[in-house]
Amino acid sequence: MTPVSAMLWCTAALLVIAIVAVIIARSNHATRIIYGSCLVVSAIAFATALVHLAGAIADAPAPTLVLPIGLPWLGSHYRLDALAAFFLAVVNLGGALSSLYALGYGRHEHAPHRVLPFFPAFLAGMNLVILADDAFTFLISWEFMSLASWALVVANHRDVDSRKAGYLYIVMASLGTLVLLLAFGLLAGPEGNYGFAAMRAAGHMHTPFVAAITLILLLFGAGSKAGLVPLHAWLPLAHPAAPSHVSALMSGVMTKVAVYGFIRVVFDLLGAPAWWSGVIVLTVGGGTAVLGILHATMENDLKRLLAYSTIENIGVIFISLGLALAFLANGMGLAAALAFTAALFHVLNHSLFKSLLFFGAGAVLTATGERNMERLGGLIHRMPFTSFAFLIGCVAISALPPFNGFVSEWLAFQAVLKSPDLPQWGLKIMVPAVGGLLAFSAALAATCFVKAFGVSFLSRPRTAAAKHALEVDRFSLAAMFALAVLCLLAGILPFIVIDGLAPVTLSLIGERMPVQTDIPWLSIVPIAESRSSYNGLLVFLFTLSSAALTAYLIHRFASRALRRAPAWDCGFPEPSPAAQYTAGSFAQPIRRIFGTLVFHARERVDMPAPGDTRPAHFAVETHDFIWEGLYLPIAGAVGYVAEKLNHLQFLTIRRYLSLVFLALILLLLVLALWS
Repeated sequence: MTPVSAMLWCTAALLVIAIVAVIIARSNHATRIIYGSCLVVSAIAFATALVHLAGAIADAPAPTLVLPIGLPWLGSHYRLDALAAFFLAVVNLGGALSSLYALGYGRHEHAPHRVLPFFPAFLAGMNLVILADDAFTFLISWEFMSLASWALVVANHRDVDSRKAGYLYIVMASLGTLVLLLAFGLLAGPEGNYGFAAMRAAGHMHTPFVAAITLILLLFGAGSKAGLVPLHAWLPLAHPAAPSHVSALMSGVMTKVAVYGFIRVVFDLLGAPAWWSGVIVLTVGGGTAVLGILHATMENDLKRLLAYSTIENIGVIFISLGLALAFLANGMGLAAALAFTAALFHVLNHSLFKSLLFFGAGAVLTATGERNMERLGGLIHRMPFTSFAFLIGCVAISALPPFNGFVSEWLAFQAVLKSPDLPQWGLKIMVPAVGGLLAFSAALAATCFVKAFGVSFLSRPRTAAAKHALEVDRFSLAAMFALAVLCLLAGILPFIVIDGLAPVTLSLIGERMPVQTDIPWLSIVPIAESRSSYNGLLVFLFTLSSAALTAYLIHRFASRALRRAPAWDCGFPEPSPAAQYTAGSFAQPIRRIFGTLVFHARERVDMPAPGDTRPAHFAVETHDFIWEGLYLPIAGAVGYVAEKLNHLQFLTIRRYLSLVFLALILLLLVLALWS
């Protein structure tokens, strides 16, 4: 059995599980049967993809398979090359761990019968998108993935917010599919070559105009699914509406399928890039990273904060892809391989730590029923294991060593430092500016997750729900700690990941980073040892030994003459949770700096007069200028036009025939002028 057929059998098994779930969804043991089956199948698919990636050779032909379904003259083509194998490993690792988490979390779902059938279908759709080797199969799989995930978003359809999130998500998904259809139409050309092999062979024949339009369409079509600004509006609505294990899949995995679609077309099918394509992608990526993390810092809802953080990380990935395009266009293969490796490494890293954080948010929601950080606090005493795992996720996503988030962003900065070698002045100026935005977003990410962990898990409980929270089940904890261990391993042993990505960079870039296993002391070297290097294992051992030594010295030499007393609280008998730092107060300095420009923030203070016993009231009002300046006017215009055209439904037969006749005359005139 070839690897591609094995992957298709795993996908078929997921579809069978989805059908079985429809039949047994209301039974008592359905949750464990369905999620357990998904766990096994996803683990097999992950192992298959990983083995194929490990044995991939850049010049060897990728295994393919054609099934007699789809368009009669085309069929359904499937292909498993190194790029597909890497993304399949990411998808199925996320699917396996989400299934493990759901074995415990799924028992707390309000209506599991609305989730169980679509969860394996969602996993199958993502696998099919990556395996597809023709435009028709790709788009059908893409739409199937979108519909399955939409059904998961609206699983709690009685909630108004869920319905609103589902409506916006399906509109954005449908629009993205339409734009991708136009992009593939341009690539297919007048001959209608919808197979990826034919598109790949004709890639060098595209004019600069066709290449530019295709790139823009790909940024729109794939970017709407990935969450690029200004197409990000659905993420902060859909992720909180979906169950937490589905949110982890959508944020940590599905957005990477969109990144795969962009890479597949731009780096594989479109041909050699022009230098200005890097400028476009860098601009979009830099803006996405900064706006995403600024909005995340302002959020008090834990899952909305994580959704906005996903937007920032997608921006980081596209910054690296933009760098790779710029270097590749100028024949700088080694620098392009470095930037491309940074992008793929961050794809893996984000899937790990974002899934971990969504699992942690789901555990908090299960234990307290709350997502609002202002109503949490003190959970480190009630949920110590969840707190520790969530802390690891916060450190990893903040790009702090020795965890994995630092490595991929450090590689991206190393690529930025190669920008002086670029010949175009536009890139010489653009790349350092985007590097500054990348550094700024990394600093804000650390601030954001200090807030998320500190306000949610430290200090005193602010509500009874937080005060009486209990630790979650062993399945949820196992999934979280598995991801935490992977975040650490990818950070202290990054050379394994970098060398594992070499077949992908060789097949698409034509170069690879230096072989990291040949470098002593387990360091990683992006370009050359004389330029820069990093050793995550040494950083980890130094951090561990320093912390252990500090703890020993404190306990060994600290005075035993201690007197414990309550913290001073202005004379009140007991410290009050109301005196603690809140999420809003933590974000106030950033809101004051960027509020006018980015959020149109307004602060209203209602201070009663002396002698008035009313409590003072403080309110903050922030706005999303993209939502209010772009989406609301479009929605209003569509509603206005629909209302004005509504009377067309009530015309007589004679008037309908007149309209058809006028339309025919108009089409004939257009055809005559065109000829």
